[in-house]
Amino acid sequence: MNARPAPEFPTWPQYDDEERTGLIRALEQGQWWRMGGEEVASFESEFADFHGAPHALAVTNGTHALELALQVMGVGPGTEVIVPAFTFISSSQAAQRLGAVAVPVDVDPDTYNIDVAAAAAAVTPRTRVIMPVHMAGLMADMDALGKLSADTGVPILQDAAHAQGARWQGKRVGELGTVAAFSFQNGKLMTAGEGGAVLFPESDLYEAAFLRHSCGRPRTDRHYKHQVAGTNMRLNEFSAAVLRAQLRRLPAQTELRDRRWTLLSRLLGAIDGVVPQGGDVRADQNTHYMAMFRIPGITEANRNALVDRLVEAGLPAFAAFRAVYRTDAFWEAGAPDETVEQVAERCPNTEAINSDCVWLHHRVLLADERNLEITAEIIADAVAAI
Repeated sequence: MNARPAPEFPTWPQYDDEERTGLIRALEQGQWWRMGGEEVASFESEFADFHGAPHALAVTNGTHALELALQVMGVGPGTEVIVPAFTFISSSQAAQRLGAVAVPVDVDPDTYNIDVAAAAAAVTPRTRVIMPVHMAGLMADMDALGKLSADTGVPILQDAAHAQGARWQGKRVGELGTVAAFSFQNGKLMTAGEGGAVLFPESDLYEAAFLRHSCGRPRTDRHYKHQVAGTNMRLNEFSAAVLRAQLRRLPAQTELRDRRWTLLSRLLGAIDGVVPQGGDVRADQNTHYMAMFRIPGITEANRNALVDRLVEAGLPAFAAFRAVYRTDAFWEAGAPDETVEQVAERCPNTEAINSDCVWLHHRVLLADERNLEITAEIIADAVAAI
């Protein structure tokens, strides 16, 4: 591969005096946890308004957001949750840690989102939740999923860890009538290092989640009358103060990423052997958490070597998520009564993506056009050298 100058990308996370001001405000209020302070409650209100949801509950991280949402939706031992086979493993483990069986189904080879027909085929009398993941901020087919939910009576939980600010046919995540879970881990589109949130369309689910996320204790309890078996998933005031600033910065960043992806996807598509992640015109706001592309036909070993070359050339490049069923962790508890190869046989698209997909951190899409051109040139050189 010919030596090229490394491109320059903005650092991540991004912050300025807004975060500093928020942290000082949280510090000086004198109450540093949500029951006595104002930052968490204010963030929840602002986050809910931003997404068009009636209720938002901030929690410790995105995995806990999924686990809590699943629990109040009735997931537990003896139930099943349908998840995409291609996703970060929190999507399946959140169900498995509740004692449920996670049932992986295939994804679309172009969008990498859940294959709704495959999800429909996996529904059984034990299915309690269908969990689409909005991969890299591209919303799954919420029309087809909504119909599947209506036909089967199985509710949808949106794993929106990548999708803060995403829209489907003009509707924000919180306007689609389902529960949705978000992550604010350090690499996410808005972050406090860790953190998560759940949007609820109904007050009863929200109240049940609030109780369980705070050790089963009502807000006004002074006598330790814990009403349900809960745990401590409360977000702290300092993280909430940072997230309030991050949320205000998000719309401008999302607009820039969208414009930059238009350019980068065109450049990637012009490289022989490279296929960028597709889109869906109905997903009219894609947040582009990752810049993803495939090299169909490449082996996993060569894909991994390609990622190493890209990193050496200065790109924040990563191998895509491993298929959940191809991890040891998936089979520890709550796995379907199948072998790895049986699951793989019904997930051919996931099998391919597992081996041939690469992603770039979203800070690439905050760079100027010249640095995106350099990025594409580096990728072209690396692919040609395989």
